[in-house]
Amino acid sequence: MPEKAKVPAIRFNGFTDAWEQRKVSDIADIVGGGTPSTINPEYWDGDIDWYAPAEMEGQRYAVGSVKKITELGLQKSSAQMLPAGRTVLFTSRAGIGKMAILQCSAATNQGFQSIVLKDGTNPYFIYSMGSELKKKAEGIASGSTFLEISGKMLSNLVIAMPSKQEQNKIACYFEKIDDLITLHQRKLLKLKNIKKAMLEKMFPKNGRNVPEIRFAGFTDAWEQRQFGELARIRRGLTYNPTNVRKDGVRVLRSSNINEDTFVFKDDDVFVEPKAANIDFVKDKDILITSANGSSRLVGKHALVKNTNTKAVHGGFMLLATAEEPEFTNFLMSSPWYDRFIGVYVAGGNGAIGNLSKTDLEEQNVFVPVVSEQRLIGEFFANLDNLITLHQRKYEKLQNLKKACLEKMFV
Repeated sequence: MPEKAKVPAIRFNGFTDAWEQRKVSDIADIVGGGTPSTINPEYWDGDIDWYAPAEMEGQRYAVGSVKKITELGLQKSSAQMLPAGRTVLFTSRAGIGKMAILQCSAATNQGFQSIVLKDGTNPYFIYSMGSELKKKAEGIASGSTFLEISGKMLSNLVIAMPSKQEQNKIACYFEKIDDLITLHQRKLLKLKNIKKAMLEKMFPKNGRNVPEIRFAGFTDAWEQRQFGELARIRRGLTYNPTNVRKDGVRVLRSSNINEDTFVFKDDDVFVEPKAANIDFVKDKDILITSANGSSRLVGKHALVKNTNTKAVHGGFMLLATAEEPEFTNFLMSSPWYDRFIGVYVAGGNGAIGNLSKTDLEEQNVFVPVVSEQRLIGEFFANLDNLITLHQRKYEKLQNLKKACLEKMFV
């Protein structure tokens, strides 16, 4: 029987042999990079890809660099050409352990110690075990100004390796998971971009009283009203720290709002239901962060849906909307509201920001008839539901990948 410590918890059928402990130098050559002189134009704007660590963020494959060097630039620097298909770029500083599989032959700057694999090693397998390599590399990195790992240090790292056949199986599995994650990530980004574009076109631009895009049958100009006519606004009340409990009534805080929706968290605060100075919220209320340690976090808002009784912290204002709460919430996601927050929230970058109840109430806004408000609210609510669906699928796949990485590697 193979040693328990040298086999993963989950394996594909047919594989039983223990994984072999090997140095990185046994399976790959480590190749550093270099930078041609930046004052010599003959070294730059050639046809050789030349990567910097910042380009690795969120990349699986390196398919083309931002900057390129010439053949002369390559010869006059310590940069080296790396072979496509069997090179895994590995950042050695400024964020150790960012990785990407090289798709076309290229060079890098000195922020890399790239892993050029020998025969018998699957590049995607090495890429998939990136979190383990990163952890090991960070553990031995050194440097007074910033942490860095040398080529020799990376070469001496010991990792567990299965047979090439098992590597291929594992690599194929994780590549499919990564493909699915990328698919849902792109769909999610596309939907968010659609929402952003429609918020700009389905609400009037500054100085206009009609939007660019409308539902069929609506042609009248939108009516100018003060925001305070759309909703009754009141401030949330504070709670006493002595009222905090492990259970009871949840207190919603600014940290619970994420992209216009509520997210419950493990560190949420609960208070006694009968605690003094507690203001309860109801379904279809809109909560707005009115005070925070940073002006950039003031003005976040979310519509309360399908909730049990909860408490609202003093850092919120509460809107008990009089007409169409869905419409009002999305009106506050439109460019008008961004302009309002930018002008009226006190405090500069990093300063404490505050949102005035009076300032918000006195804002002039354009609104359509109630029936058009309802259609607009429903449109964006359905779009949000699609965004939430893909967000959950994306997060579920990420969690699946994380769990598999923990169980399928030694």
